[in-house]
Amino acid sequence: MAPPSIRRLGRWLELKDQAKLMARREGKDKADRRHLATPGTLTAAHPLDIVQIDHTKADVTVVDPVTRCPLGRPTLTVAIDVNTRMVLGFHLSLEPPSLLSVALCLTHAVMDKSHWLAARGINTDWPAHGIPRAIYVDNGAEFHARAFGLACAEYQIDLRYRPPGTPRYGGHIERLIGTMMGAVHLLPGSHFSNIFERGDLDAEAEAVMTLGELETWLALEITGSYHARIHSALETTPSAAWVAQADTAKLRMPADLRQFLVDFLPSEQRVLQRDGFHLFHIRYWSDELRWLMAQETRKYTLKYDPRDLSRIFVLTEEGIIEARPADLTRPAITLWEHRAARRALREAGRRSVDEELIFRTIEAQRDLVDSAARQTKATRRHQARRAHLDPRPMIDMTPRPDAPEALPAPENKNNALKDHPGFYVEEWYDDD
Repeated sequence: MAPPSIRRLGRWLELKDQAKLMARREGKDKADRRHLATPGTLTAAHPLDIVQIDHTKADVTVVDPVTRCPLGRPTLTVAIDVNTRMVLGFHLSLEPPSLLSVALCLTHAVMDKSHWLAARGINTDWPAHGIPRAIYVDNGAEFHARAFGLACAEYQIDLRYRPPGTPRYGGHIERLIGTMMGAVHLLPGSHFSNIFERGDLDAEAEAVMTLGELETWLALEITGSYHARIHSALETTPSAAWVAQADTAKLRMPADLRQFLVDFLPSEQRVLQRDGFHLFHIRYWSDELRWLMAQETRKYTLKYDPRDLSRIFVLTEEGIIEARPADLTRPAITLWEHRAARRALREAGRRSVDEELIFRTIEAQRDLVDSAARQTKATRRHQARRAHLDPRPMIDMTPRPDAPEALPAPENKNNALKDHPGFYVEEWYDDD
């Protein structure tokens, strides 16, 4: 009989060959899950020591709040605390993953959410808040954005990336997303990844929830169900784990939540010209810029919100200067409208464009959208993007004065939607 060391080597070679064969037949990911040893686990000693952020396309179709026609599946960006498994915050959007969705999710994670819950009539606690000490993310372009890295450094957040092609390093956030999507499958308009589960269900025909209603339903599902269930790894509930350790965690909060959000927004570098800043073919001005005129060769960092180009934020040593279009008659537009106008002008053979031409094109495109007799899904999504341009606060932190009475926490943990009589529908993080 061969010595034990030889037998172990033979067994190792046999398993290695099996892994290679499985990788060729069924893919490397499945082979890794079956054969790859992962002895270590990601652990955090205190709340907010490690936070994971990721995106997913929600398995449910949302509808327009007015016409109730389907708009498509929104993108969910969510953050989880590894120590307590608490959901720190989330953001829903009709756009693909972007730096903006990360900024809004992270701002929601950091803020005290009591007013945010009250504004939606939700009578459950969401105590998790504070600036993370480390953020673990995948290798998406939005996480490699220069603005994101600089903002993390500004707030002393250690930014860590998963090794490429190793989804197991994001196990906590992946399991959370799986749990959330499992709950979403109870909703009308849900999509199923398995064709046998889906059957002949027409998800778009069954869809009934708007983006705002889905946001409120998710908040109820998180705070009233997920946070209140015993977690197998913790042997307690995420909510109890947070309460037990929050006092010793040395929570950090931003001095100015608006400044925090602005710091994580996309940015561009521009030189201040004699007539103001030029960005996206729009000239921006503020009377406060007069005091910066002596530094005409210096490049300033301009922060912008893609949902509303009617203002930009100029970062200076003295603080933020908010600049508006020099022509105050210009309507508020989104970056997506701006890009669509540029694309249409290029297709029409216009090589050079100016501010006037851009805005005329956007106005003409809006007229076409508004007067369309039969609206396609893409057109309805375009209108939904413009809904952010209503004159409301940039960050939703305080309840409305006419907010409805708070709703009771759901009694049936399996379906939060059925356990409350209704809710006020409101977008979060709206624009001026």
